[in-house]
Amino acid sequence: MASKLLQLQSKACQATKFVTQHGTTYYKQLLEQNKQYIQEPPTVEKCNLLAKQLLYTRLASIPGRRDAFWKEVDYVKNLWKNRQDLKVEDAGIAALFGLECFAWFCAGEIVGRGFTFTGYYV
Repeated sequence: MASKLLQLQSKACQATKFVTQHGTTYYKQLLEQNKQYIQEPPTVEKCNLLAKQLLYTRLASIPGRRDAFWKEVDYVKNLWKNRQDLKVEDAGIAALFGLECFAWFCAGEIVGRGFTFTGYYV
């Protein structure tokens, strides 16, 4: 057990040295590659302004997203009215989509339970 702890400590020291030596280079390279996204001057006030712009831009996009949602609902209603014209491929895709949604729901439940299949810890 002590040997494993020493190995782990050695690996942590190596990782720390690597980050210390190469971290600033990576940081500078990342900023250089993405400099077109950096707002000048990079101040707290500018960050607050951008946060407000993002919030209100998203709020302004709600009517467009609502209209797109209702178009999708109308499309599904139209498909349901004309379900006799539905191809087997379309029904198979819809079934697979429903199965995928159910699988993601089950995965979320398992994660929420703390990665147990039997139930919640109480």
